[in-house]
Amino acid sequence: MTLARTRSTGLVGVRGYLVDVEAAITSGTPGLHLVGLPDTALSEARDRVRAAIMHSGEEWPVRHVTVALGPAGLPKSGASFDVAIAVAILAAAGVLPASVCAEPVMIGELGLDGGVRPVPGVLPAVLGAAEAGVRTVVVPRANRPEAELVPGIKVVAVGTLRALLCELRGEPPPLEPEPDDEPPRPPLPGEPSRGRRGALDLADVRGQAEARRALEISAAGGHHLFLAGPPGCGKTMLAERLPGLLPPLDRQTALEATAIHSVAGTLPPGQPLIDRAPFHAPHHSASRSAIVGGGSGRRVRPGAVSLAHGGVLFVDDPRDQVLHTVGVLQGHRPRMGPVYRYA
Repeated sequence: MTLARTRSTGLVGVRGYLVDVEAAITSGTPGLHLVGLPDTALSEARDRVRAAIMHSGEEWPVRHVTVALGPAGLPKSGASFDVAIAVAILAAAGVLPASVCAEPVMIGELGLDGGVRPVPGVLPAVLGAAEAGVRTVVVPRANRPEAELVPGIKVVAVGTLRALLCELRGEPPPLEPEPDDEPPRPPLPGEPSRGRRGALDLADVRGQAEARRALEISAAGGHHLFLAGPPGCGKTMLAERLPGLLPPLDRQTALEATAIHSVAGTLPPGQPLIDRAPFHAPHHSASRSAIVGGGSGRRVRPGAVSLAHGGVLFVDDPRDQVLHTVGVLQGHRPRMGPVYRYA
């Protein structure tokens, strides 16, 4: 029996923890068996990993392969373990030196062609690895700016499994085509686009002296703000300009906000760090789960309250949703102060 191990990371909420990935090749019926409470997406890694290894010019071991993900008692979800599983199997097969693969943390999803695809939650995953004393992480090339936000970590960004194998063997990297520019993510429902939001300035508002003063007091003192009035009087227009009055986020709050958006998969392309106050406006028909957050123990979906962390949560009509959201905020005991009412 041959045995090899490497490491990856899992997520519990928005916090990362280390996962040991062990591969053992034994006699028996050829195939790959995953243990360690994998979910459906992770269970399907056996097909992705096999195709990626073969398309990278390596031989798949025609023996029984067992891959264990530890700690065994914690559920594992997602495709971010693909790269670690492939490297552990190749190290167990003797293709890679086992000593080189044991220490780095490896994160990434594999395509059938051997490409390493980006995954959500890289920032909290690397933060968790750094807290555990890890010094080297392997991430998809598209996630490199996000991973480099963590100080004291050597980031190895790869675009294909073949490039990673060359890195681990100490060989020259293969020639790879430059990645195409990623198209900008369309705005979510109720969320102004980046270009429009960047152009929203309170200086563009004519009149509304009392309302402008209410916004300035709310921004300066960290107060909640209640705007009441007939449709078309400018409530939404004013609320969308409130983030422009807020100062840049401090480093700790910026990392917290970025980690939340990274887990949710809403991190804007080309903006690895959210250093400005976010603005989130859920639809008026948003459910309790959409506002508070939901999901299972395997995968948590941040809600509107979490996505607006450090910034502005704008709740429009109807009135029952406003009252419900105020109750949610009181239950979360927000850091901001009392409500400043403008009517």
